[in-house]
Parts: sequence; structure tokens; C-alpha cells
Amino acid sequence: HQELALLARLLFHEGYDDHLSGHITWKQDDGTVLVTPWGLTWDEITASDIMRMDMDANPLEGKWTITPAIPLHLEFHKAREDAAVVVHNHPRWSTVWADLHRAPPVYDQTGSMIPEDPVVYDDFNGGVHEVDNAKACVNALGDGRMALLANHGVLVVGKDIQQAHHRAVFLEWRCRQAWHVEAIGNGVPVKDEVFKKFAAPFDYVSFPGLWESIVRRELRRDASVLD
Repeated sequence: HQELALLARLLFHEGYDDHLSGHITWKQDDGTVLVTPWGLTWDEITASDIMRMDMDANPLEGKWTITPAIPLHLEFHKAREDAAVVVHNHPRWSTVWADLHRAPPVYDQTGSMIPEDPVVYDDFNGGVHEVDNAKACVNALGDGRMALLANHGVLVVGKDIQQAHHRAVFLEWRCRQAWHVEAIGNGVPVKDEVFKKFAAPFDYVSFPGLWESIVRRELRRDASVLD
């Protein structure tokens, strides 16, 4: 509960801050799923606010409600063993590229820290609270690590909290840097072979110490996140 609340707080400060939009789920070893509550902004969530549900979205624990859009997450948890943590929100820079229906080029080392480009899913046919739409999104992402949902936002999956944090942070960095470089013009992307070689290890290890250091920063800011 504390780790999931911390993930929400940390991503809020990275730009995952579209008011009440967005949700994070984390499938547990017992088959239940921890989920951020509906109706709270991510910067105010504490450990005691985290909800628990079953794989049919029935609430099992918690004092809040669960977003009706949760079928999207549950379909990922059902389909992929590596999708233990699923993040969805409308972060400012990634959503710009989702609105363009384009994956941003990689212009620097930091933006290279996730292998492959985000999948651009441009067949959004309605709310993902409808199971058929949620399944279509899962099928379109395939085994991808992250997706730009056209005219909507982003979706990131990870095998654990640290990997989900790593991917969400560096996706938003990549999108922000690309927007600024292209606004100036004449940017030179990282060579494809360099990108692939540099990025490959980050499927096996998240950036060492990143999660821990940003957690410490958040605890200095507001330790009540653990309550």
C-alpha cells in the first residue's frame, strides 16, 4: 500500500497530474489487485487510501471507490505475466505526442532508457470501461512496454513498482525533450544502433537507485504518504 501510494505521488510530480484522471493497479501474488482510489488527486493519496479488488473489479478493501475505467487494467493483468503494474494517465508532454499520433524521436541519453518506441494506439472507439474496447487496446499493445493512446494519454506496464516508475518517468522525459527540440528545429536524433545498444539493459534492471532516491525526496516533502 505504501509503495503504490508513493508511486502515485512520484509520478504526479513528473507530470502525471491531470486532475482526477488516471489510475494505477498492482496485481498481488494472491490474485487480488491493489488500485489507486477514484476521486483523489495523486499528490494527496496515502497508503490507507489504496483500494483492493478482485479480478472482476469487485472491491474487497478500502474506503473509496474504483474507477469504472478499470477493465483496461484488468485485461492487461489477465493477458500478460509481465504486467504486474499498470499505469494510465494523461501526462502533459506524452499526451501532446498522443494527440499527434506520433512516437517522439529519441534526442538524448536519458530518453534512451527504455527499449523500443511506445506503441501508438490510434483506434480508440470509446471508453475502456467497455471490455471489448479494453481487449482491443491490450491486443494492439502486444508485448509492448508503453503506449501512446491517440487523443487520450499514456499506458505503461511494468513487472514491478520500480520498473513501472522507470518507464513512466523516462517516457515523459523523452516526450518533453522531443517537443522542445522540434520546436527549435533541426534536431538530430540518437542513432538507432546506439539507442538499441544503450537501452537494452533497462529491460532487466531499472535505473539503479532512482526509485529509492525519489522516494526519499517525497518523504522529506510529506511523510504522511505512508499513513
